[in-house]
Amino acid sequence: MKNKWKTGFFLILGLNLFIGIILLSLILVPADEKVKLQNIPDDKSVSFQVKSNKADLNVLINQYIKKEAADSPIDYSVQLQDEVELYGTLKFFSQEVDLKLTFVPQALDNGDLVLKQRSISVGSLPLPVSYVLKFIKDNYKLPKGVEIQPNDKMIHVHMQQLKLKSDVKIKANKFDLVKDDIAFTIVVPVE
Repeated sequence: MKNKWKTGFFLILGLNLFIGIILLSLILVPADEKVKLQNIPDDKSVSFQVKSNKADLNVLINQYIKKEAADSPIDYSVQLQDEVELYGTLKFFSQEVDLKLTFVPQALDNGDLVLKQRSISVGSLPLPVSYVLKFIKDNYKLPKGVEIQPNDKMIHVHMQQLKLKSDVKIKANKFDLVKDDIAFTIVVPVE
């Protein structure tokens, strides 16, 4: 009986050693084919689609204006309603006169935003639109990428020239204020 136990013990020990050697050899021997990693695109940027609304954009736009035009002698703000409304004050013969301009926005195919001038009021005095836009262009400190074109009665916002954190760029896809349907593409550099 002692011989059976001894033989069984060595048989199980031998089987365990054999399984251990096979497992060790499978782990240590290199594979025939190297596993190929998924190709990682070497794009320099990635893009995200963002949908927004007027309320959130009002906060963002005015915070951006406050930061970028902090040293401007004239305070102004933008409100998105059914149109883009620009409010400000002008110094006119040492008096402050309220200014309100309304624009209809249009997203261009290249991602820029054009604001076509719709109405203007300076106090209660009607003034030529091109004159007021030229005055704003000459006296207001506008963020980089915002171009006033007085003769065309519009403001061209070069979205990708706007100075944003981490070199992020923005493209306007939709800008329908009446339906509150606003969509952007945000382009983030990865290098």
